[in-house]
Amino acid sequence: MNLIISLFVFITGLIFGSFFNVCIFRIQKGESISYPPSHCTSCNNRLKWYDLIPILSYVFLKGKCRYCKEKISLRYPTVELITGILFYLVYFKYGLAILTIKFIVFISILIIIGMIDFDTTDVYFSTTLTGAIFGVVFILADVYFKNSITTYVLGGIIGGGVIALIIIGSKIIIGTEGMGWGDAEICLVVGLFLGFKLTIVMLMISFVLGGIIGIVLIAMKIKTREDYIPFGPFIVLAAILTTFFGQDIISYYLNMLIR
Repeated sequence: MNLIISLFVFITGLIFGSFFNVCIFRIQKGESISYPPSHCTSCNNRLKWYDLIPILSYVFLKGKCRYCKEKISLRYPTVELITGILFYLVYFKYGLAILTIKFIVFISILIIIGMIDFDTTDVYFSTTLTGAIFGVVFILADVYFKNSITTYVLGGIIGGGVIALIIIGSKIIIGTEGMGWGDAEICLVVGLFLGFKLTIVMLMISFVLGGIIGIVLIAMKIKTREDYIPFGPFIVLAAILTTFFGQDIISYYLNMLIR
């Protein structure tokens, strides 16, 4: 039974990953995510249902459009596969529970936000607003089930507030914003989903990841000190890692303090 559910969750993730590709591509272009139907961006031919089977269509078509033979980016099946794996991992960790639905929604929003930011270095308000709305919905669900919501409210305030303070502080001290306001929006959304403690963990991981990868990119001369490196993808990656390992990290540090 567990194998069937796991397979169902994974396949569902693949299907949603295909839809997320549409969202990622169209949102940054200001296009509707529902109309027109899926089509080749090169020849504009409408794709048939069998051209849209996650991963398999890419393999059968050998990575090319059926009609114009234009190459299809490898990123499409990659996003599908990653989404399928993440959906499965959420189910594996949290089982058949409301938390599974919550974190699947959370990770779905993060994938879209992170990939768009990676492509454009912009965070679109429509995506963070959607995330915030879902975050509030799950908080209201906690209210309904008479669970405490303080941690999630504080998480949103701390998540968005820390980044906002960095932006304002850097503007005052060095005359330029050290981060973007979109980063504050992402962290606010993360806080609404993860709560106060896990948001702190997420922030720590994101700064470490950003620092390490930034240094590596500069050392390899891929980027210079003057180049802008979007921080959103680091927040997204840190939030996903925190979803799976955040509580373990907190427990580890608490045990270290007790010793």
